[in-house]
Amino acid sequence: MHRPSTAETEVEVEVADELAAVRPGLVPRYAAELPGARAAVLTRLWRALAHEPLPWLTQRTAGPDGLTLRLADGRRLHGPRPDPYATSAYVTEVRLDEMAYDDPAQLTTDLGVPHGTDFAAELGHSVASLALSRAGAPPHTLQWPVHDWEWEQRVVDGHPYHPGCRSRPGFSVAEQLAYGPEHGPVVRLGLLPVPAGECLVTGEWPDELRDGGRLLVPVHPWQAEHVLKRTGEAGFDAHPLIEAGFDAHPLMSLRTLARPDGLHIKTALSARLTSSVRDISGYSIASSATLSAFAESLAARLDGLLHVTRTLGAATANSPDLAAVLRESPQTYVTPGSGERVVPVAALGTTGLPHSPGWPADFARLALTVGLRLLDMGVALEAHGQNLLVVLSASGAPLRLVYRDLADIRVSPARLARHGVPVPELTGRIVTDDVTTLRRKVFGSLVAGALAGTAGSATALRGALQSAVRDLPRTPDLVALLEQPLPTKALTLMRLSPGTPGDQWTELPNPLR
Repeated sequence: MHRPSTAETEVEVEVADELAAVRPGLVPRYAAELPGARAAVLTRLWRALAHEPLPWLTQRTAGPDGLTLRLADGRRLHGPRPDPYATSAYVTEVRLDEMAYDDPAQLTTDLGVPHGTDFAAELGHSVASLALSRAGAPPHTLQWPVHDWEWEQRVVDGHPYHPGCRSRPGFSVAEQLAYGPEHGPVVRLGLLPVPAGECLVTGEWPDELRDGGRLLVPVHPWQAEHVLKRTGEAGFDAHPLIEAGFDAHPLMSLRTLARPDGLHIKTALSARLTSSVRDISGYSIASSATLSAFAESLAARLDGLLHVTRTLGAATANSPDLAAVLRESPQTYVTPGSGERVVPVAALGTTGLPHSPGWPADFARLALTVGLRLLDMGVALEAHGQNLLVVLSASGAPLRLVYRDLADIRVSPARLARHGVPVPELTGRIVTDDVTTLRRKVFGSLVAGALAGTAGSATALRGALQSAVRDLPRTPDLVALLEQPLPTKALTLMRLSPGTPGDQWTELPNPLR
């Protein structure tokens, strides 16, 4: 039996109707993209079902015709042999007992697992928004972009392994078209004046964003419309939004935007994108200047292989819903006149370079050299495809790395002290000496994230790593990478465990074994 393909699911119809009202010319393309979007989300979901410790799955059995999963209630799921590192949409159908499914949302609904109803709704939104993103994205040209935000706009599909890769609940179709980087918009940021005495400020807040004794805090228009108006009772209505803001280009995180002069502005955007609500905590504001200076001094120890974008200033009006961080552009670290480009790792797939002979190994060698040296020294970067960028030569060779957004790194005082590195004045979740936590942060983001997403398959990842690790010092961290399963965030388990705070983890087959 085959569960009818849900070409007309409720959310897909809603998106089509909204699209017909605001951009009718995109409706045929949107409809044409729906089957591929379903397969892309189903592939990500099948990866989770195959590898995450979901409590209602009791057995996994691999056979010549694929993988069979037994549910606690006795039912069976069957699908292709999973490739945990694949980025292509290779899963087009999964069978639950005798019923075949090509729609991840309907499959999740019929599984009937705890919290599955809400997750199924997210998957439905992910499919529809992914189809919309693919329909609205401008075609890539062979010519490489000039501006940093143009590279960001090439990342259309979002997270390579999260089933909610394009879930944007709370965003209408018009808002997705107006604010999603893949659609190439220019966004007008507003400015909210707040008395300086009511703000926590670190670093240097520029004069252009001051008005006498008030700070002018950049505000995303979605935040202004949906959050600050709603919380007006808490005092935001006392500071009316100034319309005379400035234009900026959204980067792939959506809430961070680039001004034409190069300044990057991370805004508070209190919406759930993939896994998390994207606000800016007072903790991250308070630690931003210390972290920035510390990371800059640490990068100086890496022989020019790593740059960290500096945090210029950060401010919050004592609320995660009203805050902003100002950072320099990664373009700062391109040698003028050299023909170099700095490219987000998530956008490397649009260059063709990952298919060039020897290039994946060269990139893996550079990334692992930096990541493992820093880890040994005492700093674990969350170096996934969004936070990590690579500087390419005019011919496309990987030269050095650029890292941005220090909010989720981990710092080990014990390891720093062992290397004679001054320990920064930091507290809270960033500070840990736990070896498992440190390795998970690096291996999960850099290897199972950035390198795997760039390689696109287990076979390609194995080839890149085998060549790269031969040249690396055999530290205990490298031995763990070579010999143990590869940790990665259990993204679906986290979405199905709303009462469990923090990250949850699973293990993937080690591509080197």
